[in-house]
Amino acid sequence: MAHHAVTPHEGKLLVLTPGLGAVATTFVAGVEMVRQGAGQPFGSLSQMQTIRLGARSENRTPLIRDFCDIAPLGDLEFGAWDVHAADAYDAALHAGVIDKHELAPMEGFLRTVKPMEAAFDQQYVRRLDGPNVKPKGTKKEWAEALRADIRRRLDETGAARAVMVWCGSTEVYLRPAPCHETVEAFEKGLADDDPAISPSQLYAYAAIMEGVPYANGAPNLSADVPALEQLAEEKGVPLAGKDFKTGQTLMKTILAPGMKARMLGVNGWFSTNILGNRDGEILDDADSFRAKEVTKTGVLDSILQPDVYPDLYKDLYHKVRINYYPPRGDEKEGWDNIDIFGWLGYKMQIKVDFLCRDSILAAPIVLDLALFLDLASRAGRSGVQEWLSFYFKSPHVEVGHVPEHDLFIQHVRLKNTLRVMMGEEPLTHLSENDEIYENADAS
Repeated sequence: MAHHAVTPHEGKLLVLTPGLGAVATTFVAGVEMVRQGAGQPFGSLSQMQTIRLGARSENRTPLIRDFCDIAPLGDLEFGAWDVHAADAYDAALHAGVIDKHELAPMEGFLRTVKPMEAAFDQQYVRRLDGPNVKPKGTKKEWAEALRADIRRRLDETGAARAVMVWCGSTEVYLRPAPCHETVEAFEKGLADDDPAISPSQLYAYAAIMEGVPYANGAPNLSADVPALEQLAEEKGVPLAGKDFKTGQTLMKTILAPGMKARMLGVNGWFSTNILGNRDGEILDDADSFRAKEVTKTGVLDSILQPDVYPDLYKDLYHKVRINYYPPRGDEKEGWDNIDIFGWLGYKMQIKVDFLCRDSILAAPIVLDLALFLDLASRAGRSGVQEWLSFYFKSPHVEVGHVPEHDLFIQHVRLKNTLRVMMGEEPLTHLSENDEIYENADAS
């Protein structure tokens, strides 16, 4: 079937992270631990999962990393921005995700990852501040400084290409504004210091202008505006987002499809989160929480389709809460009470208590996004990469498209896209029946 030839991976790949906090340092330290043989990349599809090719009888199930021409871990370099000047080792110690004794052998390497000055304005993240920020200037000047940072870090590391994955904090909730409608309007907004343009949008703009694929790991309004989508298409840059799907929402996208598949009704879904890391502190601000709330609450309606199944889901009451609780640190607890009903309307309950580690779940997502976006770029793909919805709470989709939230459908789509990019046929259930499959091809 027709597909773009993938330009072979050569040289080093620079992974840039706005933010050098718990998620980014867990990712960087984890990659180095795997490279040194001190750990395994559990949770990473790109490293651990196989992909079936052709009929089952062919017995072709290579690892994704062997099937796809993705960069090997040994070729990854790192760069970051943060409001705090601590290098990756000190930042990882402060985050407290990876045990200190496991970090110790990585100290020499982690100290080489020093954060660049952040483009930061506290009005967008009210509960964060730090000294390692760029001098005051217009947003256009900040965007140009970020572009210069990208070029300089590429030169310092000798990397051939770069990708950028937002690992920074959640900004206050913003709606699209006139400056987001066209590239010209956006660039005028940069020059005019339009308050509708947040720092995360500056990073997205800088990445796109430098030909660097960009993924948004937070619920911020970032690259998901017409101006930056248009710019990404013009520059041939892949985009993905938004908001890493890690704890509670991951469970919802696993459980809700099961309820729907069995035609079990849901009356209510109450969710609360307890976490004590920097993310929890920032989300204690109502405007930052609003941005997160929007990405977390849209999942169930999309999966359960109350307009299609009104008897089962039209009266579903969905409540989400996030509570900052410092003693918990990065070990987040997500508690769900689900009121369901079955045959003849008889009521039942499901209770889930997910004691997860937010950054441990997020780190392999950062890795996969970096490798898959680089692959997409070398395959000639640009603009919104909906096939990467698997990794996000609020998938970034093209105008007019409906986001897919069902984890299992997302998973099929991701693997089929990888198959097609590498010149293989996508798989459906029809491929299990050779006669039907051949007839379908003939038609």
